[in-house]
Amino acid sequence: MYEVLCFAEHQEGKLARSTLEACAAGQRLARDLGGSAGAVILGSAISSLASELASLDLESVLVVDSPDLRVYTPDGYALSLQAVVEQLHPRFVLFGHTYLARDLAPKLAATLERGFISDCLDYRCEGERCIFVRQLFQGKFCADVEPQGEPPHLVSFQAGSFREDSVARSTSPAPVKAVAVEIPTAAIRTKPGELFREARQSVDLTQAEVIVAAGRGIRAAENLELVRKLAEALGGELGASRPICDGGWLPMDRQIGSSGQTVAPKLYVAVGISGAIQHQVGMKGSRTIVAINKDADAPIFEIASYGIVGDLFEVVPPLIEEIKKAKA
Repeated sequence: MYEVLCFAEHQEGKLARSTLEACAAGQRLARDLGGSAGAVILGSAISSLASELASLDLESVLVVDSPDLRVYTPDGYALSLQAVVEQLHPRFVLFGHTYLARDLAPKLAATLERGFISDCLDYRCEGERCIFVRQLFQGKFCADVEPQGEPPHLVSFQAGSFREDSVARSTSPAPVKAVAVEIPTAAIRTKPGELFREARQSVDLTQAEVIVAAGRGIRAAENLELVRKLAEALGGELGASRPICDGGWLPMDRQIGSSGQTVAPKLYVAVGISGAIQHQVGMKGSRTIVAINKDADAPIFEIASYGIVGDLFEVVPPLIEEIKKAKA
């Protein structure tokens, strides 16, 4: 019996970042419980993705390969995952908190007649008890949630709660095991449309390794160009806090925070952002956070790895020049 089974999400032939984050969480949880973690991947012609998963430190990688799973449908995926879970009886099934998981996990939980604890930030184990931490009221409060009843318990973790680079890898590949699941054609009642995008031709900030975000401190729309130049110098993407997008200075798909995107890049530079909790919710999982703000008491400095207290219009131009020199 697995203690933890991690759901491996993939898109357009690549494992999603959420998969590695879920596996990192699963490995740690299984270790804390003194058991093993495995992964399950669903799809069609996914042997190469299964092999990639097998490089992780897992008990095994379970594969459900069927033409009916070529594209995601809630019916097909829920039926397949239900069959796997009922065969293996894991204590926990973990997901990344993605758009797909928000659709799939509640359906699976209802089918299994089990609970689903969504969008968690962390967990702790107290003996045999596992208590999960999730935010309430747009990040203003944190709640401890403990699953009740018989397993399996379904849990999703917010992006960046566990770093993808913390996932443990193995020198010997994990066994890859095919799982036969019969999916009646009539059971799939929906036909997928076009793959969802936040906005046409917009960047997916969740995949960016470097993000430079502008806040209210830039004062005027024309000053965005300065922040854009810093992003270009660092080879990163441009993001923003809510006031910038609400004002129409940048499109809404660039917004980071509780009502925007949740990101976890390797480097996050906050320029003129005070760092209210609603913004922190969307970026505090970043590996390195650099804050530039003239207010020494700004909340952003509480979570920053490095802080520069000063006028951004005096700090950013020489910073851009130094970055360019270092690259030359």
